[in-house]
Amino acid sequence: MSQPFHTLDDFRTLLAQAPSPDSSARAQAEARNGQLTKPPGALGRLEDLAIWYAGWRGTDRPAITAPQVVIFAGNHGITAQGVSAFPAEVTEQMVLNFRTGGAAINQLSKTFGATMTVHALSLDRPTADFTQRAAMTEADLLEALQTGWNEVNADTDLLVTGEMGIGNTTSAAAIAHALYGGAAADWTGRGTGVDDAGLANKTRVVAEAVALHGAQGDGLAALRRLGGRELAAMAGAIARARALRIPVILDGFICCAAAACLDATVPGALDHCVAGHVSAEAGHDALLAKLDKTPLLSLGLRLGEGSGAALAIGVLQAAIACHSGMSTFAEAGVADG
Repeated sequence: MSQPFHTLDDFRTLLAQAPSPDSSARAQAEARNGQLTKPPGALGRLEDLAIWYAGWRGTDRPAITAPQVVIFAGNHGITAQGVSAFPAEVTEQMVLNFRTGGAAINQLSKTFGATMTVHALSLDRPTADFTQRAAMTEADLLEALQTGWNEVNADTDLLVTGEMGIGNTTSAAAIAHALYGGAAADWTGRGTGVDDAGLANKTRVVAEAVALHGAQGDGLAALRRLGGRELAAMAGAIARARALRIPVILDGFICCAAAACLDATVPGALDHCVAGHVSAEAGHDALLAKLDKTPLLSLGLRLGEGSGAALAIGVLQAAIACHSGMSTFAEAGVADG
């Protein structure tokens, strides 16, 4: 694929010029929904999801035939600060587990008929410790955004992005704190399961990072200074999906922090996204509120990997199956009152 952007300003322009949903298809889907053999509103949020999806796909009777799950992995220099219960080597070990089919996300992708790919980004070259300097150079960020952009298949009709990266809940908390303010403790959770002392240390790291980098530029600036390669790749993939009018299901706290960087750069950049779930990680519920996304599921998940979003594929598949497959009152010969 030719490189569609060469600078961050190029990427900002692409994001600002991204297409909107097809208003005609949406209107036709709304009309069809009103004729289906059910009382008005009886399928609740499933009806809204189907109409939303139809608008982005440009047809009043859509089908989900090619969902895609793409997992990005990256290593973080911030792990030197002791912010995780696991060593950085676990990132590479889990990538191998993904590739051999042994992780939860493999099972969920298979269950809902999604193709799944895994892309590790320079695991031998962690990002910088962002309490000392910016996590990435502009070249690093552009490379990761491009990687994510290129991983989206053109024939995909529903995208889930997931991640693996020891230390990345610290990165996500720092991004959320930088973008939305509050206290570092509001956004910092236990991640892989740190104890009370570990949580206090992690909160300190987030506060120091935002004191150094906060309020400098837009969401892409926050992503470069406080993010990781896997977060940037997720942002690139989500942006590419928007360019192709592919609906996206957002995963947990880390995915949503990456997505928030797009929304903070161009408001409305996430209109093609729904939140798959609210995780048990501290800060995720508040982050969803900032993004104005109501989660589809709430099951206490905090695994990452795209797992909560992959599980929500089934909800969207059900919504589309009902919308496109049900008979209208006229077709069924049922009186509609």
